[in-house]
Amino acid sequence: MLSVGESALILAVVNQKGGVGKTTLAVHLAAEAAKSGAKVLLIDVDPQGSVLAWTQERESRGHEPLFAAAGLPKKLVHKDIAKLAEPYDVTIIDGPPRSDETAKSITICADVMLIPVQPSPYDVWASADIVGICRVARIYRPEIKAAFVLNRVIPGTRIGAEVRDVLAEYDDVPVISAAIHQRVVFGNSAKEGRTVAEVEPGGLAATEIRQLNAAILEFVHAS
Repeated sequence: MLSVGESALILAVVNQKGGVGKTTLAVHLAAEAAKSGAKVLLIDVDPQGSVLAWTQERESRGHEPLFAAAGLPKKLVHKDIAKLAEPYDVTIIDGPPRSDETAKSITICADVMLIPVQPSPYDVWASADIVGICRVARIYRPEIKAAFVLNRVIPGTRIGAEVRDVLAEYDDVPVISAAIHQRVVFGNSAKEGRTVAEVEPGGLAATEIRQLNAAILEFVHAS
């Protein structure tokens, strides 16, 4: 996502709705950033601690760490995140569901807010809350960027395109061009504390992650 030598970046993966795949995206984007040679920190703000569980499973199986990880399960996190992020090129935040207070706190320090959305009406409706939080944050920090990421799209269906059209109604929050489809390898790799690129480097899931990473990079650096 970010190459060595570029400005430091704090990117948050957030949505008020649970079960949209925030942790999966956060882990894989952190791994992609680390591949570029960037020094990466992944901060787990979700009290469930899924990122830390993934890193512990990875360690227990003898795999080398891909990036640094830290847990921060509290409501007001911006001061802690700003301090923890200082030594790193890229900091990625795995946000919690159902916490307006924490989401607002994240907007104080984040440069980019990525909003994962599954292709369902419930996810589209729920996205209004986090969009509202981003809009309020822009009053004080107009430089904040926010974008939707279509996640867990079922292959071979049109619903992803239909949801993309609906989300386009948020004209100030674009939809990232690349999408991630629902694939078994995401769950299988997570159980081993690995990424899809490690389990199936030439597979469709790994290809989609690389494409998403490139699309996010383009969005981050767009004027």
